[in-house]
Amino acid sequence: MSTATAAVRPGAVLADLLPATRVRDVALVVGGAVLTGLAAQLSVPVPGSPVPVTGQTFAALLVGTALGARRGFLSLALYAVAGVVGVPWFAGGSSGYGAVSFGYVLGMLLASALVGALARRGADRSPLRMAGTMVLGEAVIYAVGVPYLALATGMSAGQAIAAGLTPFLIGDALKAALAMGALPAAWKIARNR
Repeated sequence: MSTATAAVRPGAVLADLLPATRVRDVALVVGGAVLTGLAAQLSVPVPGSPVPVTGQTFAALLVGTALGARRGFLSLALYAVAGVVGVPWFAGGSSGYGAVSFGYVLGMLLASALVGALARRGADRSPLRMAGTMVLGEAVIYAVGVPYLALATGMSAGQAIAAGLTPFLIGDALKAALAMGALPAAWKIARNR
């Protein structure tokens, strides 16, 4: 199948522009996990919060969008399992499931599947739809991460929201803006090849 055909085929995601093989799929899943692990090392502490700002959520959402729901979920599952068993690639080089921010990792699994499913429906083809996709993905991450933070730390719901959601909203808006330009631009480039 040519690139032009894959680019316009309904249900295609960016990864589908590459020739379809099992090796491709394995490489994409492993590559997505590695990308997420590398992005997690871009970690900045947030005063008053046990959760740092990282590039991890942005990478997880890009992986899900570019690879589609199944490969995106498998990629984030590999990232999570490897981190739990000791690969030091969670935020700031940590590993294990005991961190108070591990709920965000679990949320990324679900969010990658959601944004991947939306991308298969064309949500990554225009800036406005891509922004909405990123917002939905971030909402899923917070829907799992913030309650986990509250349970892991003994914080009240209000405290967990103040420490694990509010400080990150501006950064998430910037990430959404970056994605709403990058992915539709990638599709435009692919169509013009």
